[in-house]
Amino acid sequence: MAHLIKNTLLSLTVLASASIPTTSAAESPTAAKRPNIVFFLVDDLGYMDIGANNPKSFYETPNIDALAKRGMRFINAYAACPVCSPTRAAILTGKYPQRTGITDYIGSPQPTDVKQPNKMIPALNNDRLALEEITLAEAFKAQGYATFFAGKWHLGPTDFWPENQGFDINMGGLDRGGPYGGNKYFSPYGNPRLSDGPPGEHLPDRLATETAKFITANREKPFLAYLSFYSVHTPLMAREDLQKKYESKAKTLAATEEKWGQ
Repeated sequence: MAHLIKNTLLSLTVLASASIPTTSAAESPTAAKRPNIVFFLVDDLGYMDIGANNPKSFYETPNIDALAKRGMRFINAYAACPVCSPTRAAILTGKYPQRTGITDYIGSPQPTDVKQPNKMIPALNNDRLALEEITLAEAFKAQGYATFFAGKWHLGPTDFWPENQGFDINMGGLDRGGPYGGNKYFSPYGNPRLSDGPPGEHLPDRLATETAKFITANREKPFLAYLSFYSVHTPLMAREDLQKKYESKAKTLAATEEKWGQ
């Protein structure tokens, strides 16, 4: 699970949840301006891989850096869990993994089925986020928000996918921990919740485009747009133009270091 995201976005979720206004019987639901929420989640992104955290990063992340500069950053926090599914469940519910019962990535062996290095009895791992849990999307939806999910879900089988957890729209969210259907990160995707695009379309671009469409279509009303990239989780499959760009950059840096010793 992304080091950057694990250390920051749970706090952002709490802030976003706290910002949902409630209305009394004497108040009109439109009395106060309700903020729109756009939530990004990135899988397996290194903390030092973005310019905001590391000006010397090999990777160029100008848009992320701009958001960090203009917004509030959380640089000292605990992660809910070091792996995927428990962290996602914690972000959506505000609960510790022990409370949701999702204590490891969904699909991992049960701890009772694996020889343990000590005599402690580890917690069992639920293979789904219970429908009884109140999710971030359900909280916003109860306040009249349009809710949208795109990308990686990894929180249970079909009946527990985003559309059953408070999201009006689900673009690509299912039980898998990665884009392992079809051509993986490229169309055709083999994903029952995401129609195929033109051959060779790149999944991150498609998810971002679908999110932008939702924002445009709902610009006149409050919304929650939850964009949960599959990237940069394996398999590592970049667009050809970006691959060439960074291969060239690596060669240039290597030549510079060889010549100047820097």
